[in-house]
Amino acid sequence: MENRDVPPGPYRATKLWNEITTSFRVGMPLRKHRQHFKKYGNCFTAGEAVDWLYDLLRTNSNFGPEVTRQQTIQLLRKFLKNHVIEDIKGKWGTENLDDNSQLFRFPTSSPLKTLPRRHPELRKNNIENFSKDKDSIFKLRNLSRRTPKKHGLHFSQENSEKMNCEIIEEDQENLAENREISQKDVEEVWRYVILIYLQTVLGVSSLEEVINPKQVIPQYIMYNMTNTSKHGVVILQDKSDDLPHWVLSAMKCLANWPRSNDMNNPTYIGFERDVFRTIADYFLDLPEPLLTFEYYELFVNILGLLQPHLERVAIDALQLCCLLLPPPNRRKLQLLMRMISRMSQNVDMPQLHDAMGTRSLMIHTFSRSVLRCAEEVDLDELLAARLVSFLMDHQQEILQVPSYLLAAVEKHLDYLRKGHVCIIKNPGDGVIAPLPTYSYCKQISAQEFDEQKVSTSQAAIAELLENIIKNKSLPLKEKRRKIKQFQKEYPLIYQKRFPTSESEAALFGDKPTIKQPMLFLRKPKFRSLRY
Repeated sequence: MENRDVPPGPYRATKLWNEITTSFRVGMPLRKHRQHFKKYGNCFTAGEAVDWLYDLLRTNSNFGPEVTRQQTIQLLRKFLKNHVIEDIKGKWGTENLDDNSQLFRFPTSSPLKTLPRRHPELRKNNIENFSKDKDSIFKLRNLSRRTPKKHGLHFSQENSEKMNCEIIEEDQENLAENREISQKDVEEVWRYVILIYLQTVLGVSSLEEVINPKQVIPQYIMYNMTNTSKHGVVILQDKSDDLPHWVLSAMKCLANWPRSNDMNNPTYIGFERDVFRTIADYFLDLPEPLLTFEYYELFVNILGLLQPHLERVAIDALQLCCLLLPPPNRRKLQLLMRMISRMSQNVDMPQLHDAMGTRSLMIHTFSRSVLRCAEEVDLDELLAARLVSFLMDHQQEILQVPSYLLAAVEKHLDYLRKGHVCIIKNPGDGVIAPLPTYSYCKQISAQEFDEQKVSTSQAAIAELLENIIKNKSLPLKEKRRKIKQFQKEYPLIYQKRFPTSESEAALFGDKPTIKQPMLFLRKPKFRSLRY
């Protein structure tokens, strides 16, 4: 089944639901089955549906290989409840489905969900209100009258190459008056710059479909950027918002297992399971997920960047979005991701579940504590599991403070203090912000892909040979052995690196060995003693 990407935009979870149900309805094999001495046509068993849907979800870039068979069964139960499927007698509306030979079929009605429509006036008000707020950012006291009247946030990717930047300098006599910038002005610059970067990273023409700019609180961004430990973890001034002491102790215990298992602490069989259950209960009882309800659409849209060729874009987008969180939420997310990442990689960690491995258990347990919608969405569990899996693997990069953002804000504030305005002109509109440069992938032919794959692979292998050659810590005997092994495995790349015996000998400081011609000695003929 073709893996179609759902583009960024509002109600992406609903669009993903429609995509999966359509793919399941079109691709699920139907055949005749016999049950209770009776034949039924165009149907399938629950086990067959689990097998097919399980493979579909694991190969779909929106969900990934972390999907479990139990999650697939849960989704099929939601299919039955929402009348995507029905049992062989036409019953639906319950979640009575297991991985067995029970027969099901597709109903004649459409399983697609309708997308809610936003009222045009609400959408218009959002844009107008944000435009007014944007204008107030740069209408600082005594700035030049040549400042544009309107600086739009929205710009298209195709026009970005046509933008040109010019610096407007103020009269020297007015510079002294233009250096005063209020705290409110600083906060609005923070808000504006991070939205510009986020829009650029996501490659969308407008952010208003996935986030309301009013939701972005610049004080949170500034605090998350500046109040951190040497490891980049947020430090809270108000300790009442922090994790309870007993939860922190439990998390440190498992994160550093078994080194933190002090002999003075009581231990018993199943001790680590009880500690883990204590941590899980705390996070599951939180009133809202760590990524908050209001940013649900934003993070769900980033889930569509979670593909191998867009991994860097996904990391940058998540890095920016996590800065928008309230500081207590960001701190809890940082500590939770550090703990479960260490636990999943710890080979000495005792088994915490009878049927699941440590990594699967971490994802299954904490996914709803990280991401979920205020109104229950049918794909919440799968989407959250996909995001938590990616966060676990890249938590150090995603949850660190991006230095480029701080530099961009400082540069922008410096322009304003000096009475300069950096205008990036666009036909009919303008954007005030130093923009990063991103290049996006374009589709290539299969032949070009094969050529790039071969050239990239050969370059990587050649780099491996160079690393062996330049490795000074490698003993000479071991280096000879590795190079000879490389010559045997990749003779063409080796010959390209060492075209002559002299170049090969120069590597080890040896003289080229010239093989002496072999002497052919004629065997003497022995005469017979008999005459």
